[in-house]
Amino acid sequence: MTEGRLKFWGWGWEGEGATAAEIAHLKRTYGAALDIDGFPDGPPPRADEFDLPAPRLSPPPALEAICASDPHTRLVHAMGKSLPDAVRMFDRQAPHLPDIVAFPETEEQVLAVMDWAAGAGAALIPFGGGSSVVGGVEPKVGDGYAAAITLSTVRMTGVAEIDRTSRAARIRGGTRVPDLEAALKPHGLTLRHFPQSFPMATVGGMIATRSGGHFAMLYTHIDDFVESLRTVTPAGAMESRRLPGSGAGPSPDRFVIGSEGSVGVITEAWLRLQDKPVHRANAAAAFDDFHAAAEAVRAVAQSGLNPANCRLVDGEECRINGVSDDGRHLLVLGFESAHADVAPAMARAKELVQDHGGKVDGSGHAEGAVGRWRTAFIRMPYFREIVTPWGVLNDTFETSITWDRFPEFHRNVMAATRAAIRAATGRDGIVTCRFTHVYPDGPAPYFTLHGKADRARMMEQWTIVKQAASDAVIDNGGTITHHHAVGRDHQPWYERQRPDLFGAAYGAAKRALDPAGIMNPGVIVG
Repeated sequence: MTEGRLKFWGWGWEGEGATAAEIAHLKRTYGAALDIDGFPDGPPPRADEFDLPAPRLSPPPALEAICASDPHTRLVHAMGKSLPDAVRMFDRQAPHLPDIVAFPETEEQVLAVMDWAAGAGAALIPFGGGSSVVGGVEPKVGDGYAAAITLSTVRMTGVAEIDRTSRAARIRGGTRVPDLEAALKPHGLTLRHFPQSFPMATVGGMIATRSGGHFAMLYTHIDDFVESLRTVTPAGAMESRRLPGSGAGPSPDRFVIGSEGSVGVITEAWLRLQDKPVHRANAAAAFDDFHAAAEAVRAVAQSGLNPANCRLVDGEECRINGVSDDGRHLLVLGFESAHADVAPAMARAKELVQDHGGKVDGSGHAEGAVGRWRTAFIRMPYFREIVTPWGVLNDTFETSITWDRFPEFHRNVMAATRAAIRAATGRDGIVTCRFTHVYPDGPAPYFTLHGKADRARMMEQWTIVKQAASDAVIDNGGTITHHHAVGRDHQPWYERQRPDLFGAAYGAAKRALDPAGIMNPGVIVG
């Protein structure tokens, strides 16, 4: 079981963070790229620096033992881990706090908390690992509720059952992914779903937010692993049948996956597992032209080879993250299998890459770049608490688009985001792109922006850039979110993408499951 206290101002647990070497690299990079000459090094916020209002309600006696309202607990559950969350925390501002945080251990306690919230006229916000970067866990519920209660699932943990024959396991919703993998390891099994939020992510949270894993093809979303779900709603428990597949009408699991706690709390899931890989091969290729590299990725994606990794990282992103500084674009390829030699598949993938102008480096230099990129990817979330006090706008937005529209989409979104940084800050910024996932019909471009903000106006300037970038994504035919959920921050763009009739249907279903409208109001509503 993972131990320690979560930070309320940054990523991970107290005592974790960026190293001195990483901070020095960030200073060199941003100093040169954004012409920053000062790096304020203020201490992280303390709970006693916040002016927290008193809780507006108290738990009933039967629930007192599983509830907390101390400042640290309330602040941990006040926000997620986005840029605006970090800015407000470093400004010592938490405008939307839970009054009480409940930590149920059983389904009976979950229902009791729901009944209490409904009776008190309080909103109820489910909370798993707390890694949302789209406002999905912030108790910003408006004036129509008497209070806000956050329901944390992290005491509902453990692997309840393993079916080795079918290669599946029944897992409680609050189980963190590292603990799940540790429980599966003696059985030679793995979920093989590793989001960037891996250290904190919970099983229920990944399902509720339609998490995307680290692997770039084939099984990319948590959807692919869900065999059945048990969800506790204010109207009662809802459990789907455990089957490898079914054509018996619309899938109840698909209704819950991505619902972000708007209809209930995922208390258990049967998830499909895989045997631990034993055969692996990795390679890297460099390209002078980003769109030629994208064509190589398309060829691999449509080949049926299904590599575990197929990431394209543009040269500027490589430079900023210390991966390489020659300006070339990096394509990372990886194959793995529990049962078969992967060398033939890798050989064919290399041929496809070379056919499109890629230089596969057999000297080890490029593969060293692969390792540096992997490390940078894992460490990125720790850097936000370092660069926020410096006034650095550093944010991402995740998209997907079909191959036929990608070149124009990439060009227009990059241009619109650069223009927005200039309009918001009066200075030029940097926008980079990488493919996080690729499919036969299109890539998932993941854009990162860097700009020097006025520290006192960061929220305002971020809002300008976010609005312009999001509009550009939708206007050019893409989706504003690919694997970071919708939350409150993406809700306006989700509504632009969603068919109106679907919104009406979803709203009717929510009202049936959540008659009092207490479940995470404002997220995924009709």
